[in-house]
Amino acid sequence: MQTRDTARCVGLQDRGTLEVGMKADLNLIDFDQLQLEVPRIEFDLPAGGRRMFQGAVGYVATIVNGEIIMQNGKYTGAVPGALIRGTQPAPQEAA
Repeated sequence: MQTRDTARCVGLQDRGTLEVGMKADLNLIDFDQLQLEVPRIEFDLPAGGRRMFQGAVGYVATIVNGEIIMQNGKYTGAVPGALIRGTQPAPQEAA
């Protein structure tokens, strides 16, 4: 309910639920292995800018729009996401 209601509140009719035709981002987590890594400073922002980064282990996979983008902590190279602007209509299959 939380993801569906939040999506609807901001005009996103094409996400927020796990249904055929809907867009969904999922994290598969192994709770027995879940733990944080030691924080570290990364210098990977434009012009050498720094940021603090803290990784985690125990995430089996991150799936965006049906494509695995992270698997066992490794980036797969897939980039299925996109910037959206404004409301998004529901797909025909889920309408």
